[in-house]
Amino acid sequence: MARTWRCSGLRWTPQGPVLVWDGGRPSALPWGKRVAFAVAADAVRGCVGARGHACPVRAAVPGRSTGARCEECARLDRAHSVAADTIADDPRPYHVYLAWFGPGMVKVGITAVERGPARLLEQGAVCFSWLGSGPLMAARRTEELLRAALQVPDRIPYAAKRAVRSSLPASVDERAAEVSALHARAVVLDAWPESLAPEPCRPVDHAESFGLCDGPAVVVGDVAELVPGGQVSGELVAAAGPDLHLAVAGRGVVVLDTRLMTGWELAPPSSPAGGFTVPVRELRREQEGLF
Repeated sequence: MARTWRCSGLRWTPQGPVLVWDGGRPSALPWGKRVAFAVAADAVRGCVGARGHACPVRAAVPGRSTGARCEECARLDRAHSVAADTIADDPRPYHVYLAWFGPGMVKVGITAVERGPARLLEQGAVCFSWLGSGPLMAARRTEELLRAALQVPDRIPYAAKRAVRSSLPASVDERAAEVSALHARAVVLDAWPESLAPEPCRPVDHAESFGLCDGPAVVVGDVAELVPGGQVSGELVAAAGPDLHLAVAGRGVVVLDTRLMTGWELAPPSSPAGGFTVPVRELRREQEGLF
Protein backbone atom coordinates (compact mmCIF):
# COMPACT_ATOMS: atom_id res chain seq x y z
CA MET A 1 0.00 0.00 0.00
CA ALA A 2 1.45 3.37 -1.02
CA ARG A 3 2.37 5.74 1.74
CA THR A 4 0.14 8.81 2.00
CA TRP A 5 0.64 12.34 3.32
CA ARG A 6 -1.60 15.23 4.28
CA CYS A 7 -0.82 18.73 3.10
CA SER A 8 -1.02 21.62 5.58
CA GLY A 9 -0.93 24.26 2.85
CA LEU A 10 1.37 26.61 0.96
CA ARG A 11 3.72 28.89 2.89
CA TRP A 12 5.88 31.76 1.65
CA THR A 13 9.48 31.98 2.86
CA PRO A 14 12.32 34.35 1.95
CA GLN A 15 13.49 31.61 -0.44
CA GLY A 16 10.11 31.25 -2.12
CA PRO A 17 6.99 29.11 -1.81
CA VAL A 18 6.98 25.76 0.01
CA LEU A 19 4.33 23.11 0.54
CA VAL A 20 4.08 22.11 4.19
CA TRP A 21 2.99 18.63 5.23
CA ASP A 22 1.49 17.43 8.50
CA GLY A 23 4.34 17.24 11.01
CA GLY A 24 5.97 20.37 9.54
CA ARG A 25 8.03 18.81 6.74
CA PRO A 26 8.46 21.39 3.93
CA SER A 27 8.82 20.80 0.19
CA ALA A 28 10.50 23.70 -1.64
CA LEU A 29 8.87 24.80 -4.91
CA PRO A 30 11.49 26.24 -7.28
CA TRP A 31 10.40 27.20 -10.80
CA GLY A 32 10.54 24.20 -13.11
CA LYS A 33 9.83 21.68 -10.35
CA ARG A 34 7.36 18.94 -11.26
CA VAL A 35 4.42 18.94 -8.90
CA ALA A 36 2.84 15.48 -9.05
CA PHE A 37 0.56 13.61 -6.69
CA ALA A 38 -2.53 11.42 -6.56
CA VAL A 39 -5.47 11.37 -4.19
CA ALA A 40 -5.89 7.99 -2.52
CA ALA A 41 -8.59 6.03 -4.36
CA ASP A 42 -10.64 5.39 -1.22
CA ALA A 43 -9.97 8.79 0.40
CA VAL A 44 -12.61 10.98 2.02
CA ARG A 45 -11.68 14.60 2.54
CA GLY A 46 -11.65 15.29 6.25
CA CYS A 47 -12.02 18.50 8.27
CA VAL A 48 -8.62 19.94 9.24
CA GLY A 49 -9.87 21.16 12.63
CA ALA A 50 -9.35 24.57 14.20
CA ARG A 51 -6.58 26.41 16.03
CA GLY A 52 -4.25 23.40 15.98
CA HIS A 53 -6.85 20.94 17.29
CA ALA A 54 -8.30 18.01 15.35
CA CYS A 55 -11.96 18.01 14.40
CA PRO A 56 -13.74 16.27 17.30
CA VAL A 57 -16.20 14.47 14.99
CA ARG A 58 -13.80 13.89 12.07
CA ALA A 59 -16.33 15.44 9.74
CA ALA A 60 -16.16 15.04 5.97
CA VAL A 61 -15.94 18.28 3.96
CA PRO A 62 -16.75 19.08 0.30
CA GLY A 63 -13.99 18.87 -2.28
CA ARG A 64 -14.62 22.43 -3.50
CA SER A 65 -14.20 24.01 -0.05
CA THR A 66 -11.04 26.10 0.19
CA GLY A 67 -11.30 26.18 3.99
CA ALA A 68 -11.45 22.38 4.47
CA ARG A 69 -13.32 22.86 7.76
CA CYS A 70 -16.72 21.71 8.92
CA GLU A 71 -19.19 24.36 10.06
CA GLU A 72 -18.31 24.08 13.75
CA CYS A 73 -14.52 24.14 13.25
CA ALA A 74 -14.85 27.09 10.86
CA ARG A 75 -16.82 28.94 13.54
CA LEU A 76 -14.17 28.20 16.19
CA ASP A 77 -11.36 29.26 13.87
CA ARG A 78 -13.00 32.60 13.08
CA ALA A 79 -13.78 33.19 16.75
CA HIS A 80 -10.03 33.77 17.30
CA SER A 81 -9.28 35.62 14.08
CA VAL A 82 -8.06 39.18 13.70
CA ALA A 83 -9.11 39.03 10.05
CA ALA A 84 -12.70 38.32 11.13
CA ASP A 85 -12.61 41.30 13.52
CA THR A 86 -13.30 39.10 16.55
CA ILE A 87 -10.24 40.18 18.58
CA ALA A 88 -10.08 43.68 20.04
CA ASP A 89 -7.41 43.40 22.74
CA ASP A 90 -4.34 42.22 20.84
CA PRO A 91 -1.47 44.33 22.24
CA ARG A 92 0.79 43.89 19.21
CA PRO A 93 1.35 46.79 16.78
CA TYR A 94 -0.30 46.48 13.39
CA HIS A 95 0.46 47.69 9.89
CA VAL A 96 -2.22 49.07 7.61
CA TYR A 97 -1.34 48.29 4.00
CA LEU A 98 -2.50 48.99 0.46
CA ALA A 99 -2.26 45.97 -1.83
CA TRP A 100 -2.54 45.89 -5.64
CA PHE A 101 -3.47 42.72 -7.56
CA GLY A 102 -3.98 44.14 -11.03
CA PRO A 103 -5.49 47.14 -12.82
CA GLY A 104 -8.35 48.58 -10.75
CA MET A 105 -7.80 46.08 -7.93
CA VAL A 106 -6.46 47.79 -4.80
CA LYS A 107 -7.52 46.80 -1.29
CA VAL A 108 -6.78 47.96 2.24
CA GLY A 109 -5.91 45.53 5.01
CA ILE A 110 -4.05 45.06 8.27
CA THR A 111 -1.40 42.65 9.47
CA ALA A 112 0.71 42.34 12.62
CA VAL A 113 3.98 44.28 12.24
CA GLU A 114 5.94 41.20 13.35
CA ARG A 115 4.68 39.27 10.29
CA GLY A 116 6.36 41.62 7.83
CA PRO A 117 5.20 41.07 4.22
CA ALA A 118 4.07 37.46 4.74
CA ARG A 119 0.38 38.36 4.63
CA LEU A 120 0.82 40.14 1.30
CA LEU A 121 2.56 37.14 -0.25
CA GLU A 122 -0.18 34.84 1.07
CA GLN A 123 -2.85 36.98 -0.59
CA GLY A 124 -1.04 37.17 -3.91
CA ALA A 125 -0.47 40.93 -3.78
CA VAL A 126 1.63 41.86 -6.82
CA CYS A 127 2.53 45.25 -5.32
CA PHE A 128 1.96 46.81 -1.90
CA SER A 129 2.97 49.64 0.41
CA TRP A 130 2.58 50.19 4.11
CA LEU A 131 0.22 53.02 4.93
CA GLY A 132 0.71 53.35 8.69
CA SER A 133 1.31 51.45 11.93
CA GLY A 134 -0.14 51.52 15.42
CA PRO A 135 -2.50 49.75 17.85
CA LEU A 136 -4.97 47.20 16.49
CA MET A 137 -8.09 49.33 16.97
CA ALA A 138 -6.46 52.36 15.32
CA ALA A 139 -5.53 50.14 12.37
CA ARG A 140 -9.13 48.92 12.22
CA ARG A 141 -10.46 52.48 12.22
CA THR A 142 -8.11 53.43 9.40
CA GLU A 143 -9.25 50.43 7.38
CA GLU A 144 -12.87 51.49 7.85
CA LEU A 145 -12.00 55.12 7.06
CA LEU A 146 -10.60 54.16 3.66
CA ARG A 147 -13.62 51.99 2.90
CA ALA A 148 -16.03 54.83 3.75
CA ALA A 149 -14.15 57.85 2.43
CA LEU A 150 -12.37 56.42 -0.60
CA GLN A 151 -14.48 53.31 -1.38
CA VAL A 152 -11.46 51.03 -1.02
CA PRO A 153 -12.50 47.38 -0.48
CA ASP A 154 -10.96 45.16 2.18
CA ARG A 155 -11.47 41.97 0.15
CA ILE A 156 -10.93 40.97 -3.47
CA PRO A 157 -12.03 37.49 -4.61
CA TYR A 158 -9.27 35.08 -5.62
CA ALA A 159 -11.02 34.45 -8.94
CA ALA A 160 -10.71 38.13 -9.81
CA LYS A 161 -7.01 38.15 -8.90
CA ARG A 162 -6.35 35.12 -11.11
CA ALA A 163 -8.23 36.67 -14.01
CA VAL A 164 -5.72 39.54 -14.39
CA ARG A 165 -2.52 37.91 -13.21
CA SER A 166 -1.21 37.05 -16.67
CA SER A 167 -1.87 40.48 -18.17
CA LEU A 168 -0.12 42.76 -15.69
CA PRO A 169 1.67 45.98 -16.72
CA ALA A 170 5.25 45.28 -17.70
CA SER A 171 7.06 47.88 -15.58
CA VAL A 172 7.43 48.16 -11.81
CA ASP A 173 6.41 51.83 -11.94
CA GLU A 174 3.17 51.00 -13.76
CA ARG A 175 2.35 48.29 -11.23
CA ALA A 176 2.98 50.73 -8.34
CA ALA A 177 1.02 53.67 -9.79
CA GLU A 178 -2.40 52.93 -8.26
CA VAL A 179 -0.94 52.17 -4.82
CA SER A 180 1.05 55.42 -4.88
CA ALA A 181 -1.96 57.50 -5.92
CA LEU A 182 -4.21 55.96 -3.27
CA HIS A 183 -1.55 56.35 -0.57
CA ALA A 184 -1.35 60.10 -1.29
CA ARG A 185 -5.14 60.44 -0.92
CA ALA A 186 -5.31 58.33 2.24
CA VAL A 187 -2.68 60.05 4.39
CA VAL A 188 -4.42 63.46 4.12
CA LEU A 189 -7.86 62.28 5.27
CA ASP A 190 -9.20 64.46 8.09
CA ALA A 191 -10.34 61.56 10.28
CA TRP A 192 -6.95 59.82 10.37
CA PRO A 193 -6.57 58.20 13.86
CA GLU A 194 -4.02 60.06 16.01
CA SER A 195 -2.50 56.84 17.36
CA LEU A 196 -1.71 55.50 13.87
CA ALA A 197 1.66 56.75 12.59
CA PRO A 198 1.62 57.35 8.82
CA GLU A 199 4.38 55.65 6.83
CA PRO A 200 5.88 56.88 3.54
CA CYS A 201 4.82 55.27 0.30
CA ARG A 202 7.48 52.70 -0.59
CA PRO A 203 5.94 50.23 -3.02
CA VAL A 204 7.23 46.65 -2.86
CA ASP A 205 6.85 44.58 -6.03
CA HIS A 206 6.31 40.80 -5.86
CA ALA A 207 6.17 40.05 -9.60
CA GLU A 208 9.63 38.47 -9.56
CA SER A 209 8.87 36.50 -6.38
CA PHE A 210 5.74 35.14 -8.06
CA GLY A 211 7.47 34.28 -11.33
CA LEU A 212 5.36 36.83 -13.24
CA CYS A 213 8.05 39.19 -14.55
CA ASP A 214 8.23 37.59 -17.98
CA GLY A 215 4.50 36.94 -18.15
CA PRO A 216 3.38 33.36 -17.46
CA ALA A 217 2.05 31.15 -20.24
CA VAL A 218 -1.64 31.36 -21.16
CA VAL A 219 -3.84 29.92 -18.41
CA VAL A 220 -6.50 27.52 -19.69
CA GLY A 221 -8.39 26.95 -16.43
CA ASP A 222 -8.22 26.20 -12.73
CA VAL A 223 -8.75 23.06 -10.67
CA ALA A 224 -12.35 22.91 -9.42
CA GLU A 225 -11.69 20.23 -6.79
CA LEU A 226 -9.66 17.13 -6.04
CA VAL A 227 -11.41 13.75 -6.18
CA PRO A 228 -10.59 10.22 -4.94
CA GLY A 229 -8.22 8.57 -7.39
CA GLY A 230 -7.55 11.83 -9.23
CA GLN A 231 -4.03 12.82 -10.28
CA VAL A 232 -2.21 16.14 -10.72
CA SER A 233 1.04 16.51 -12.62
CA GLY A 234 2.62 19.65 -14.04
CA GLU A 235 5.71 21.85 -14.14
CA LEU A 236 5.63 24.85 -11.81
CA VAL A 237 5.93 28.06 -13.87
CA ALA A 238 4.58 30.64 -11.38
CA ALA A 239 2.93 30.93 -7.96
CA ALA A 240 1.01 33.66 -6.16
CA GLY A 241 -0.86 33.55 -2.89
CA PRO A 242 -2.14 29.96 -2.51
CA ASP A 243 -2.04 29.31 -6.28
CA LEU A 244 0.39 27.17 -8.24
CA HIS A 245 0.52 27.72 -12.00
CA LEU A 246 1.30 24.32 -13.52
CA ALA A 247 2.24 23.68 -17.15
CA VAL A 248 0.36 20.49 -18.00
CA ALA A 249 1.52 18.42 -20.98
CA GLY A 250 -0.81 18.73 -23.95
CA ARG A 251 -3.10 21.12 -22.15
CA GLY A 252 -1.48 24.42 -21.14
CA VAL A 253 -1.20 26.14 -17.77
CA VAL A 254 -3.70 25.13 -15.10
CA VAL A 255 -3.97 26.93 -11.76
CA LEU A 256 -4.11 24.76 -8.63
CA ASP A 257 -5.35 26.47 -5.44
CA THR A 258 -3.35 24.57 -2.82
CA ARG A 259 -6.11 25.14 -0.26
CA LEU A 260 -7.99 22.41 -2.15
CA MET A 261 -5.23 19.94 -1.18
CA THR A 262 -5.77 20.15 2.57
CA GLY A 263 -7.78 17.39 4.25
CA TRP A 264 -6.97 14.77 1.58
CA GLU A 265 -4.68 11.75 1.78
CA LEU A 266 -2.17 12.29 -1.02
CA ALA A 267 0.23 9.76 -2.53
CA PRO A 268 2.79 9.59 -5.38
CA PRO A 269 1.18 9.36 -8.84
CA SER A 270 0.47 5.85 -10.07
CA SER A 271 2.79 6.20 -13.09
CA PRO A 272 6.04 8.09 -13.72
CA ALA A 273 4.35 10.02 -16.52
CA GLY A 274 1.77 11.26 -14.05
CA GLY A 275 -1.39 12.67 -15.57
CA PHE A 276 -3.99 15.31 -14.87
CA THR A 277 -7.35 13.71 -14.10
CA VAL A 278 -9.04 16.10 -11.64
CA PRO A 279 -11.93 18.39 -12.67
CA VAL A 280 -10.81 21.67 -14.24
CA ARG A 281 -12.96 24.75 -14.85
CA GLU A 282 -12.11 25.82 -18.37
CA LEU A 283 -11.98 29.56 -19.01
CA ARG A 284 -14.96 30.92 -20.88
CA ARG A 285 -14.06 32.30 -24.29
CA GLU A 286 -14.96 35.85 -23.31
CA GLN A 287 -12.36 35.64 -20.52
CA GLU A 288 -9.49 34.67 -22.78
CA GLY A 289 -8.52 38.29 -23.42
CA LEU A 290 -7.63 38.58 -19.76
CA PHE A 291 -4.92 35.94 -19.90
